[in-house]
Amino acid sequence: MSLPHIGDLLSLPALEHPGLLAEPVARELSGWEHAGEVAVVEIDPDLADTAAMSKAYDVPLTASANCVVVSGRRGGEERVAACVVRADTRADVNNLVKRRLDVRKASFLAMERAVEETHMEYGGITPVGLPLGEETGWRLLVDAACLDIEVAVIGSGVRRSKLILPGRRLGDLPGAEVVEGLGT
Repeated sequence: MSLPHIGDLLSLPALEHPGLLAEPVARELSGWEHAGEVAVVEIDPDLADTAAMSKAYDVPLTASANCVVVSGRRGGEERVAACVVRADTRADVNNLVKRRLDVRKASFLAMERAVEETHMEYGGITPVGLPLGEETGWRLLVDAACLDIEVAVIGSGVRRSKLILPGRRLGDLPGAEVVEGLGT
């Protein structure tokens, strides 16, 4: 199987380059059945933000997917979701995400807390290796439009690299809930 490739980025097998990944990302990939389809690419960490990376490495914005972490409360219980949307859209936090979490108000998780709880760098947070499940209360919502990206660029957990994979595999991530219209 050949590794996915896009733009001016050099694709390397992600499993063979754990030093380019945050620890929870490397751990998750090591046990994921589709990890052989995942490449890692080294980038300038100053270009980790999607728009800058897209321009510098000749990657269409429509090929990237961003992961944002949102939280809300209901009855004293906090509910958290990581939302993956195409980079040319925004997560519908005030409508769809709020309803999915069944909370009165949803807002972005504070950067310091997102970094601490994911064990990933700000600007590199990715849906791979998140602290999902009942014990954490975290969910993973993936916009259905992301599954149509032929070769998707997502975070690697660190700013100095990105993961590249077939977009359809985002729906196969452990705990993923595919949601129509999550990105607006």
